[in-house]
Amino acid sequence: MESTVSDRFLYTTPLDPLAKPLIDELTFEYDSRYGSFYDAEGATKEMNRYAPEVFAPPQGNFLLLLRDGEAIAGGAFMKHADEGTVEFKRVWTHSAHRRQGLARKVLVELEEQAVRQGYSRIYLTTGFRQPEAVGLYLTNGYSALFDTTADPETIRKLPFEKSLHFGTYAARKAVVSATLQGAA
Repeated sequence: MESTVSDRFLYTTPLDPLAKPLIDELTFEYDSRYGSFYDAEGATKEMNRYAPEVFAPPQGNFLLLLRDGEAIAGGAFMKHADEGTVEFKRVWTHSAHRRQGLARKVLVELEEQAVRQGYSRIYLTTGFRQPEAVGLYLTNGYSALFDTTADPETIRKLPFEKSLHFGTYAARKAVVSATLQGAA
């Protein structure tokens, strides 16, 4: 099914009831891929590692992509220790809505919001049992900060980075704005 005009972004909090089914499925997915590999408590501990406040403006944000009022994808970011750097977390598409380019839509929206909040660099990690995520980041301009020829299981947490070029986003926004106003 193609994305429809009913798709919209909602900036909210991980505590929003709309986020719960998406977060629950992500927790289940982490548990099914990793089990207790990192910790006996499994994914629940990982999902509760950060307080909801770290994903709140002005230093962070939490995003849901809604279709017909239901969360079908989402993601978040928080301030990273490095100056001007944001760390993306929990970029996720509900299993019933995959293969529609939704993770990319979320990724681009998060990048643009990070720019709006003054960040110039993105840092993120993904797990070694998430090849789809690795592919998403590599095909969207992220640089792997690890040896991509090595066995991912030997690295475990796979770090990526991307510089945010303000001009690229500003130019695209100007074209969209001009088109919407009939100037193009």
